[in-house]
Formats: sequence, C-alpha cells, structure tokens
Amino acid sequence: MPVPTGVGQCGACIKAAPPLDACLAAVSYAYPWSDLIAGYKFHNQTGLCHAFALLLRSTPWVEPALDAADAVVPMPLARARLQTRGFNQALVLARQLAPDKTDAGLLLRIKDTPPQTSLQRDERLDSLKDAFAVDPLRVARIEGARLVLVDDVMTSGASMYAAARALRAAGAAHITGLVIARTE
Repeated sequence: MPVPTGVGQCGACIKAAPPLDACLAAVSYAYPWSDLIAGYKFHNQTGLCHAFALLLRSTPWVEPALDAADAVVPMPLARARLQTRGFNQALVLARQLAPDKTDAGLLLRIKDTPPQTSLQRDERLDSLKDAFAVDPLRVARIEGARLVLVDDVMTSGASMYAAARALRAAGAAHITGLVIARTE
C-alpha cells in the first residue's frame, strides 16, 4: 500500500515540495527514546540496533517502503565523527533493516560540517549546502531508483533534506526518509 501523498501538507510544501517523498519515524524524539538513541550513537551501545530495527519494522508504511526500495542508503558521517565514534549508526541500522539492499557507497559526505545540534535551523541549512554528493561512478545505480534514506534522528530535517537533494539531483525517482525518532 503506497504512502498517501498530499495529505496534511502545508502551503509551503505544496508550493516547493521537499526533497523527500515521505519521511517515516517510529517514535517522537523525547524521553526515553532520546536517551536510548544517545546511548546507541555516542556510547557505542550498538546492541540496541536490533531493537531499533524491530521498532521501525513495526511502524506503519516501513515494510512497504523497504520492500519497494531499490537501495537503502545510510546517511554518511563526516570523517572526524566516524573516527571519534568508531562506527556510523545509520549504516549499522540500515544493514539491520535491509542487509541485501544497503549501499553505503552511493552517497558520500564530501564536506565536514559542525555538529548540527549546535546550530539554528538556518545555520544548519547553510552549513550542509553541498555537504553530500553521489559517487560519480555510481550515478547509473540511482537514476530512476526508489531509495530509502536511513538516519537515526530527524530534528530540523536539514541533514536529511541536503542528502535527499543530492540523491534527487542524481536522478532518484522516489526517496523515503526513515528515522528511529523525529522531533514534533
């Protein structure tokens, strides 16, 4: 069953459509989920990933989105953050959700940016401009594809939108954002 389009859209979204066709979140980014995600992301509690994947798969529309996807694309991390954390939480989650469809090489992080939590929404949008690109040797894989873009949390949407714009510019036909938690 497809995700309804145009339902509940604001005037701004109707006038200038966001780069995501849909965004699915399992829970609101609030206690206790915010603490659990922080543990997973910042304290190497990767064992939580199985539970997060189960939670996501229990969320309406997630299974159909994963089934319809040509590829599942994890949000790439900046090199410095990857070295500090030792793992990319979005990649671990994507592999748990769809191991055969996860493709970590399609979307590249080509610009390091400051942590988004320290910035206001306008600053986030500005700092993420041109932060992502599609691997030029892999553009053919994206052209006309249905993609699921995976991350752990969506707050302002700036990171997910910037990544989706790069995928859309490379020819993706449909992009569904998929996150564990989203701010209201």
